[in-house]
Amino acid sequence: MNPGTQLILSYFPNLSEKQIGQFDRLQELYDDWNSKINVISRKDMEQFYVHHVLHSLGIAKVTTFQPGTKILDIGTGGGFPGIPLAILFPEVHFHLVDSIGKKINVVKEVARALKLSNVEAQQARAEELVRKYDFVVSRAVTRMANFYPWVKGKIKLEDFNEFQNGILYLKGGDVDEEMEELDKSYVSYHLEDYFKEDFFETKKVVYMPWEDKR
Repeated sequence: MNPGTQLILSYFPNLSEKQIGQFDRLQELYDDWNSKINVISRKDMEQFYVHHVLHSLGIAKVTTFQPGTKILDIGTGGGFPGIPLAILFPEVHFHLVDSIGKKINVVKEVARALKLSNVEAQQARAEELVRKYDFVVSRAVTRMANFYPWVKGKIKLEDFNEFQNGILYLKGGDVDEEMEELDKSYVSYHLEDYFKEDFFETKKVVYMPWEDKR
């Protein structure tokens, strides 16, 4: 087990052997793909498990998802936060989309290598999608005022999770100023309350329950 996987296990101690094996393989898979296509910045690869895997799993510290939940990951890039969350929640369906085809190809290959049958990856723009989901997740692809319209009409009305259906957005820095542009209710969760690494000092999960029922 590599040190990154041990770190994940220290925060998520109830992982199965299969999940531990999947987390363990992430580094070699992304190292290999990164040597062909620059999916993750080289500097970031040195901190891969903290900056990418654990950061993605910050959402799972805020809430858990019931089996059968459907989640859309917009602007997933190389598969974050979708791939780590899909390992953690094998009975939840994840639809990972990005407009850049080569990144989606990496996501497809990683999901295949890890046998993640709960991951669907697609090259698409968020606006083109027609399905509805329980939650939309993302890692700060743009300001929330730009992101919000992409999500309109994509969130189901019926809730069956602990949290009301909505957006879970991984964000750094000053969230409040940006969120006030929208004038919608939201809650910020500080990841430094869950993870002790310095990287998380300014990182947050912003949860926005979906109130726009049209």
